[in-house]
Amino acid sequence: MDLSDGRSHVVVGVDGSPASYAALRWAVRQARQTGASLDVVGVYDVPGATGWSAPPVDAAFDAEQATKAVSEELGSVLPPRGEVPPVEQHVLRGNPAKVLIEASAGADLLVVGSRGRGGFASLLLGSVSQQCAVHASCPVVIVRADTTEAVDSADTTP
Repeated sequence: MDLSDGRSHVVVGVDGSPASYAALRWAVRQARQTGASLDVVGVYDVPGATGWSAPPVDAAFDAEQATKAVSEELGSVLPPRGEVPPVEQHVLRGNPAKVLIEASAGADLLVVGSRGRGGFASLLLGSVSQQCAVHASCPVVIVRADTTEAVDSADTTP
């Protein structure tokens, strides 16, 4: 994904979690306030076969589901009225942290939720937000779902 077209870019990673919705809302407001374009990045990963008992995987189905999920999340967050920043939607296959770190190249800001869908396993392996904070090529904003409710209710922009 090449984001270096000369415009100001805000990249936001989405995964359908409450923190992802909060990050997307924050990124939309930031892009609107700064005149930046918004690149919404959803990442899916097809697990590799770990032995003869691995279930069959349909990568095309996973890509379609991920695209549908990102579109639904974007549709539910974008304001129905008012100024909407230019938005590009990207759904990519791979490790979420790696894909978002690569997407940060050429971006002015990377926005991610504080906790995604990884659950306990992600705590053992290191979270996506933590990896992005350490390795991204631009500043990173990590948004907690529970801290944005007051901001969202105070946002009266039409």
